[in-house]
Amino acid sequence: MTELIDTSYLESLIGYNARRATLSIISSFIEKMTEFNIRPVDFSILSLIAHNPNITSRQLCRTLNIQPSNMVIFIKDFEAKGLIQRKAHPTDGRAVGVILSVKGKALMKKAEKMATQSEMNFVSKLTADEVKVLITLLKKVYKTI
Repeated sequence: MTELIDTSYLESLIGYNARRATLSIISSFIEKMTEFNIRPVDFSILSLIAHNPNITSRQLCRTLNIQPSNMVIFIKDFEAKGLIQRKAHPTDGRAVGVILSVKGKALMKKAEKMATQSEMNFVSKLTADEVKVLITLLKKVYKTI
């Protein structure tokens, strides 16, 4: 016997809907990224490095709201896996930047393609303009916090 459950109040809340959407999207993302042996946080860090050569650990921490002690662990792990290289920062002699290695670039090219395809499956019911609006609205919510 299927009982009807009244979820109307919950479904009127932004947080509830955002969380439900996140759970669906992230579980698919995690499944797809197992092929590359990376977690969502790894993907975020490596993507920032891919698109911002010579980014510093401090910049990564600030952008992703990750504690410096945790970032040290990520950087060491990526370096041990041969995904990144440390380089003297081109404009700040006191800083060390990170770049993707050839192996890291190849991995992220495939992983970003997979991430895009995965997300497209979830927004296939939306038009391209609706996707842009959704992203804009979500940014307005989290960038005002």
